[in-house]
Amino acid sequence: MTVSDFAPRPAVSQPRSRDEILAGLPAISAKIAEGAAERELAGRLPHELFDFLRASGLTALRIPQNLGGPGGSLSDQVEVTCALAAADSGIAHALRGHFGFLEAIALEPEGETSRRFAPEVLAGKLFGGAHMEVGTPRPNMIRTTLRKDADHYRLTGQKYYATGAIYADYTSFSAVDEDGNPTGVMVPANRDGVSILDDWDGMGQRLSASGSVHLENVRIEPHELNLLRTGGSPYARRHNAARAQLHLMAVVAGIVRNVLSDAVHYVQDQARSAKHSASETARGDHFVQLAVGEIAATSHTIDTLIAETARKLDASAVAILAGAPDVDDVVLAAQLANSKGQVLTGKLALEAAQQLFDTGGGSATSRKRNFDRHWRNIRTLCNHNPAALRGRVLGDFYLNGTRADFDEGRVF
Repeated sequence: MTVSDFAPRPAVSQPRSRDEILAGLPAISAKIAEGAAERELAGRLPHELFDFLRASGLTALRIPQNLGGPGGSLSDQVEVTCALAAADSGIAHALRGHFGFLEAIALEPEGETSRRFAPEVLAGKLFGGAHMEVGTPRPNMIRTTLRKDADHYRLTGQKYYATGAIYADYTSFSAVDEDGNPTGVMVPANRDGVSILDDWDGMGQRLSASGSVHLENVRIEPHELNLLRTGGSPYARRHNAARAQLHLMAVVAGIVRNVLSDAVHYVQDQARSAKHSASETARGDHFVQLAVGEIAATSHTIDTLIAETARKLDASAVAILAGAPDVDDVVLAAQLANSKGQVLTGKLALEAAQQLFDTGGGSATSRKRNFDRHWRNIRTLCNHNPAALRGRVLGDFYLNGTRADFDEGRVF
């Protein structure tokens, strides 16, 4: 397939099969990679590339076959995330909320929300939202309010970390009702009163559109309430928390693939050997070879960690759907694998991003090349789920059997 096969279209009336969709992944990734470093320097949001993604089938890969979808696995979706992140990590990151919504559909395929929105996903619609707020005494505190107004409701508040919402067709938001109980809504992104801003000012992931949302007296219909609840299943909640954490590490894995690609092409095409080098070419320099070799080994190690965790999460999803008697053990095994991978992935990735500069001299630091974006992006992603926290949680579990973090399905 070529990129021209993915010309934007308003709907996907004949969904592609899983194999057909995955066969198109290299072409889409190549298209996204074009000018990615320059886009990041300029701060230009790539809206047009999301049109290609909508039409590619990649954004509907996880929709179950019984809902008319291709029935891709979570492992498939994680590899899609890695591949897209290797092209442009902001685009892969921006799909985190959408892929989370797909996982909720996959875990509850007979649910009302799943049956209602699966056709929309298959038609190329994207789902995003924002649930966190800033300015509160502690994270996860919600001040956004939902108030009854005659036969409907009104939503008012401020949200942040609206990753990907600016590209979405539907947006979801958490709130508290008049009694102080947590609730949630999902509305079309263009609903009056919903203002999604591109004001993310982090040093990395600049094109993930992780900025703020202003909600000003937004009209909410009764049927738009609580659409993201998955039957209250504690196993689904735990599974989805691990998946959300893994998505970020899959983005990191893709960035390291990009680091390796940049290192190889830079050395082969542009870098000069150092004045003190015994080699006439950079590619013949033993220290440059060592740096590239270690980056390659790091990328392989991270990919292996990510893939193994994804396979365990596939098993977790199967156990949840089947109501397996050992579902708690299977879900916990996936959570443990995910936490172990979190501890190491960021550390390894940051080292690889630093080693990229060992492949050349001062020219490797050129702003035009924008190699520093890799370190900035990895460091920013690692701030969401700190490795130190995951390591402490693991140690507490193995030493004392403490499971509170895993049982609650915490996501940061």
